[in-house]
This record gives sequence, structure tokens and C-alpha cells, in this order.
Amino acid sequence: MSNESMIIGRNSVTEALRAGRSISKIYLAAGNQAPALERIRELAGEKGILIENVPPKVLHRLAPDERHQGVVAMAAAIDFADLTDVLADAEAKGQVPFLVLLDGIEDVHNLGAIIRTAECAGVHAVLIPKRRSAPLNETVGKTSAGAVEYMPIVPVGNSTQLLKKLKKRGFWIIGADMDGTVDYFHSSLTEPIVLVIGSEGRGMSRLVKETCDVLVQIPMFGHVNSLNASVAAALLIYEAVRQRQAVTQQ
Repeated sequence: MSNESMIIGRNSVTEALRAGRSISKIYLAAGNQAPALERIRELAGEKGILIENVPPKVLHRLAPDERHQGVVAMAAAIDFADLTDVLADAEAKGQVPFLVLLDGIEDVHNLGAIIRTAECAGVHAVLIPKRRSAPLNETVGKTSAGAVEYMPIVPVGNSTQLLKKLKKRGFWIIGADMDGTVDYFHSSLTEPIVLVIGSEGRGMSRLVKETCDVLVQIPMFGHVNSLNASVAAALLIYEAVRQRQAVTQQ
């Protein structure tokens, strides 16, 4: 990623400010006194961040393909997390590790939506391959509704090697696959797991698929035989949450 990126939209900018993201300047639509923009103005003022009031056409030029909602912020690129730190933090909190690996997600909207779901569900980190992945750009930040500010994102060089290392540490590798042998209602997701979500069209790569301990599928009863990647991820992530909640409540 570049040294500076844009954060677009009211919710995304607000969450970036709350999370303490390093922001160099915020462009606000001149004359727009919407409460959400006034709140951004307040938060930025408290943190001493430069605010520039500009005509809407300037915002349209900065974000031509996005609904900027009257605000664009210039921020430092996303700080990636270290997996060792993530796992140490989970252990310190007495939590069973839950990781999500995105194997070839190429649509930025899917990427943002999955990060948003993962953050809401308490996933400890989202693992994203350095190659064969959608870029972590402004659209991802906006689609994630600011969740990218809180969700640890771990870049991965070689997915298969990392999964093998995690297996040795006691992780179960659960792959989402249309040809899975177990439907996800009957899978066990309470142990330390890595949930692997494949690309929108091709699914998981062959080597990653072969590394999985179990392949789970989501039953299909309609005429369409597959779900959008982010919807499939949400169902599986929250099934893991449901199972883990059931265990802790026993």
C-alpha cells in the first residue's frame, strides 16, 4: 500500500478518528452542517487534525466513484498486525483463537464486508495473502463500515506453509467448500480454528484445500447453487460464535 490512503464516508472517517488512526487532513463539504459531519469536526478538533472546508466538487474529484457523504480523510496506510502478537493477546484474555484466512478474495466489497463481520463476531485476525487478493483500499474501508480500523489484518506470504505451522500449534483448518463432506451445522468449531474462505469464482487454491482438516459446506435448497463469498463467510463465522457461546454457557 502507499504511504497515504483515503478514508471515504462519514462512518469510516468517524471510526478512524475514534481508533486513533494517523490522519493528516480531513476535507469537509463547506456549508454542510449535518450532525455526523459536525461530530467529525469535533473529533478532529480534539485531536488537532487539520480540517479543510472545500466545495463539493473537490470531494467529487477526490472520490469520483464513491459516495463521499461530504467527507474525505487522508490517512496513513493500514498498520498490519503480527500474528504472534495476535495469538499472545488472545491467550492473555483466555480466549480460544479464531482466525479467518481469505484465500483469493478479489472483490473489494466482499473483502470489506467479511472484515466487518469478523470484527463484529470477535474474530482475532483476518489473514490476507500478499498475492491473489483484493487491495486494502478506500472501498474496503468504507464497505467494512470502519471495522478495518479495529480488526487485526495479517499479511501472509505463503498460505499453505502458514496453515501447516498453525496445525502444529493445535489449530483445526476448516475450509468452506461447495463439495464439503460435512454441512456446517454439524461441524465442530469450538477448538482453535482457521476458517478458510476461497475466492468468489474458483474457491480455494488446490494446495490450501489439501491442507484443510475438514471441508464444510452450506446446504443449498434453491435453484442457485452458491452464495456470495461474504454471505457464506458471515454464516460460517457466526456458526462458530454460536457454538462457542453454547460451550461457555454450559
